[in-house]
This record gives sequence, C-alpha cells and structure tokens, in this order.
Amino acid sequence: MVQNILANNDKPCSGALWRYYHRGKTPVVPDIKCKSPGEGDLLMGRDPVATAKSLQEAGAPMLSVVTEEEHFGGSLDLLAQVAGATGLPVLRKDFITSRQQLVETREHGAKGVLLIAAILTEGQLPKLVEEALSLGLEPLVEIHNEEELREVGRINSLSFLGINNRNILEWEMDDGNVNTTEKLAGLVPPEVFLLSESSITGPGDVRRAREAGAHGVLVGTAILKAGDPVAMYHLLSEAGGRAHD
Repeated sequence: MVQNILANNDKPCSGALWRYYHRGKTPVVPDIKCKSPGEGDLLMGRDPVATAKSLQEAGAPMLSVVTEEEHFGGSLDLLAQVAGATGLPVLRKDFITSRQQLVETREHGAKGVLLIAAILTEGQLPKLVEEALSLGLEPLVEIHNEEELREVGRINSLSFLGINNRNILEWEMDDGNVNTTEKLAGLVPPEVFLLSESSITGPGDVRRAREAGAHGVLVGTAILKAGDPVAMYHLLSEAGGRAHD
C-alpha cells in the first residue's frame, strides 16, 4: 500500500478546499486553459495570467492550469507564471506518466498534479501517487467510471479525487454531464475531497454535483467563456449550499 507522507494538515490543495468548504461555500477551482478541442479558443484575447489573478482576487481558493500544448494550448511556462503571480496552490493538469514530469511539475511551482486513472496501468498509478507525495505534490486522482474507482480504492493514501464527467480518452469531445458524478459520488469515502470536473455549465450543475456528494467543482469553459469570468465564478461558488454537512 502507498503510504501518505504529506501530513494531514499539510495537504496543499485539498486542505485549502476543505477550509473553504467549511466556511459555507462551494469550492470552485477555476481551470486555466487556453483552448479546448470542443470549444476552440477559450481566452478570446484575454491574458491567462491576468485572468488567474482576477479569479484569485475574487476568492478562488485554488487554481488549475492545463499544460498540455497540442490540444489545449498550455505550457509549463504558463504554469510557472500563474503559480508565481497568484501564490495560490496550483494544480498541474496534463497527461502525466513519469517521475520526470512530476519533478518538472514541482519545479514550475505547482502544489498538486493530476493523475488520470484511464491512461495509467494498475501498477503505474500507485507508483506515481507515491512519487508525487515524495516530492511534496498532492495528487488529484481522476476517474470516469466505477471500474477506475475500484482500482483507485486500493490506494490508502488517497486524499483528493476527481470525477471527470467527460471521457478524457475522447479529448472531452463526448456529451458528458453531471450524471457521471451522480452515479459515482456516493461510492467515494467521505474523508476524501471530491471534485466534480467538466460539464459544469451553471449553478444548477453545481447544485446537482453537491447534492450527489461532491464537495467542490472544477470549472474551465463556463468561467472562461463568460462575458465576465469573475461574475460567473461568484455565481458558481454561491450555488449548492451545504448539502452534506
């Protein structure tokens, strides 16, 4: 079994989200990405670092930065810039399969790293979780179905789990919706901070995710495509109430 070397009070990402959650609002993690295969250009001329700073000032407890370049237009430089400009815990989102990628993640200022169960073998996933923890990174382990959730359940150090409502193997081009969170959230141990990811388009989706058992949501497209991203962030963060206290 993987042993968690991050102390319970030293989980840089889920710890920040739990603190926000216990203040009575829904933690919304804005996802900074430049484009997507399904939606095209998401920034529409806006500076991504300035956008990240405005969301920090609006109260975001944490940020996510997509660094995959070909399909999402990201980079490690963008990760470093956002981490340096905001001082918030930042999650690196990419297709991580090696220790070297974890090392560069830490070197570019991230405090957390996405590990996608769908692209990792049963042996790779726990090994990368252990290596991330050894580097002081908190892994957000992402699943999309019950089989992946069972696999992840064997990792006893799990503190942070994401349910992707879309299929990343299809580059999130499928018609995902919050039904995936509704099907899976009740199977997740309550001590694990659970994020519902993708297909969150408005307050109604946030409420559905929260009522299903998610503690927070990760939202990129809906915030970035809004005429006023800060106003959309506030709208989402005030939705959902405290469904499971």
